Amino acid sequence: MKVRVLLAILIVGLMSCATWLFSPPALALTDIKLFDIAYEDCPSELSDGMVASGSSMEATCYMITGKAENNSGNLVIDADVFGRVYDANNNPVMQNRSRLGLIPEVPPGVSDFEIRISVPSNMPAPLKLEKFKSVGFTSKVRR
Repeated sequence: MKVRVLLAILIVGLMSCATWLFSPPALALTDIKLFDIAYEDCPSELSDGMVASGSSMEATCYMITGKAENNSGNLVIDADVFGRVYDANNNPVMQNRSRLGLIPEVPPGVSDFEIRISVPSNMPAPLKLEKFKSVGFTSKVRR
């Protein structure tokens, strides 16, 4: 009886150690600070034929640019960009949506970024850009 209990404890202990030793690294979101946010009209080669998603309404293409600061010391991959965009009348440009795009790679330190957005052409400029932030991973997320 005592031998079975000791054997069970030994097996559980070995399994715990093996799981700990061979488990993949934990993936955690890494915050990226965004600053110096601005926008400009897209170059003509990017904006030709643009329409708003799911409709036949005309759209205006804009490039949102800025600086991304990665203090993690690691390369961040697939950093989602979130923010609020309003037109000149304070109407939200992206109704019910705060994810605006993706930065494929953010190296450690400060780097430039740009993402493209499409805004319905009937929404007047200048645009107001608020509450921009970004989060990503330090390695590829596998499903």
